[in-house]
Amino acid sequence: MANEKLSITPDKERERCVTGIGGLDTILNGGIPRNNSVLITGSCGTGKTTLSLEFLVHGAIASEACLFVSVTEASAKMLSNIVPYDFFDEKLIDEGKLNFVDMPNIYDKLKLVQKSEFSFDDINAIVSAIEKIVKEKKVKRLVVDSITSVCFQLKTEEKIRDFILNLMKMLSSHGCTSLLISEISPEEPRYSLYGVEEAIADGIVLMGNLERHGDLLRTIQVVKMRGTEHSRAKYVLDLTPVGVLLVPLLKGGAVEGRD
Repeated sequence: MANEKLSITPDKERERCVTGIGGLDTILNGGIPRNNSVLITGSCGTGKTTLSLEFLVHGAIASEACLFVSVTEASAKMLSNIVPYDFFDEKLIDEGKLNFVDMPNIYDKLKLVQKSEFSFDDINAIVSAIEKIVKEKKVKRLVVDSITSVCFQLKTEEKIRDFILNLMKMLSSHGCTSLLISEISPEEPRYSLYGVEEAIADGIVLMGNLERHGDLLRTIQVVKMRGTEHSRAKYVLDLTPVGVLLVPLLKGGAVEGRD
C-alpha cells in the first residue's frame, strides 16, 4: 500500500462548471470544478439567491438542465422579486431547461408536513425524491435555498451530516454541480449555522455587507474550493440587470474604480 500511486487530476485539467458570472469564474480559475457542492453562505440581503439563480440561468442558456429547490418561499413569489436580468428568457422554463420545485410539495408527497423533526428514514426519502427529479430532468446544476431551513427539522448534527453527505454524494453521482444556500447572522463566527455544513461542503463562498461612508455594500469572498486554486480576496458585489458584477475591494476598504 505504501508504494501505491494515487491518481491526481491537476487543477487545470479538472472540468469546470462555468458560472457565467465573469468575476467569479476568474476568481475560481475558470469556474466551479464539476460535481462540487458549494455552500453559499451569508446573512439576509447579501445577494445569495440572486447569485445562485444567475448561476442556473447561465447554465440553462448553455442548454444544461437546471433545478432550483425552494424550501421556505414559493418559487413563483421568489421569481417576481428577483433582479430582472436582461438575458433571462421565460422560454428557458417552458423548454424545461430551468426548473423550479418547492420543497413543501416534496414534504407533502412524502407525508412529512406535520413532522417537527425528520428521522433518518425521512432524510433518505427526501434525498431520493430530489434524485428522482434530477434523473428525470437530467439536471446538471442545482440550487437549494436554503439548506439551513431543511436542517431546522433535522435537529442533530448527526442527522445534518447524514443529510448533506447523502445529498452531495447523490448529486455528484449524477454529474450535478450544486449551490447550497446557508443563512447565518452577521455576528456568526463560523460559515454555517451548525458548523457541520461548512466542514462537509466542497466549497464555501461567503457573502456579506460592508458599511462604507454611509453606504451598505455587498461583498463576496471564496473561502475554500476543492479541486482548484483560487483567490481568497474580498470583492464588492453589485446586483444589476446585466448580471452580478464584482469589483476588487482594496486594502483599507476602498473599492477599485470608486472614490
